[in-house]
Amino acid sequence: MSEKFETSKATGPHHQLSRLAGKWEGTTKTWFEPDKLADESPVSGEMKPVLDGLFIMHEYKGSLQGKPFSGIAIYGYHLALGKFQSAWIDSFHNGSAMMFSEGKRGTQDFDMMGSYAWVTPELEQHWGWRTEINIVSDDEVVITAYNVTPEGVEAKATETIYKRVGLATLY
Repeated sequence: MSEKFETSKATGPHHQLSRLAGKWEGTTKTWFEPDKLADESPVSGEMKPVLDGLFIMHEYKGSLQGKPFSGIAIYGYHLALGKFQSAWIDSFHNGSAMMFSEGKRGTQDFDMMGSYAWVTPELEQHWGWRTEINIVSDDEVVITAYNVTPEGVEAKATETIYKRVGLATLY
C-alpha cells in the first residue's frame, strides 16, 4: 500500500474507520413522518475491516414494526478525492436498489449523501438520504440518517445507537 494509506491508517480517516470494528448491539428508532416515531427496536451488528483496512463492512440485523430485516454497508475513505463513501443495501429501505453515498471533499466529517427514487405508476421522485456516523467513544457509535425531500428539506429517518459488545471477527 501507499505511504499515504499507511499514514491514513495510523492517524487519519482510515484510523477513524478502524475504530468502528467490533460487535455491536443497540436500538434503532425509525420515523416515516417528521417528529412521529414509527418504531423503536433492538438491532445487532458487526463491523469488520476488509482489504487490509481500506474499508469497513457493516452487517446488521434488526426488526421494524415486528418484521425482521438485515443489511450491509461498506464504508471507506477515498484518499484521492478526500471524502468518505459508502455503499448500502438492506431488506427494508432499499428494495432491490443499492445506495451509493459520498461526503464532501476535504472534510473529515463522517457525513455522506446518497439518493433513492420513489416510484409509483404515476410518479418518479428522487429523494436524498444523508447518513452521519458519530463515534461517541470507543464503545458507542451513533448512526443517524435523514430523508431529504426533492425540495431539500431534511427530517430524521433512522437513528441507531450502538454499544460495543465484542471484537470483530477477523477475515
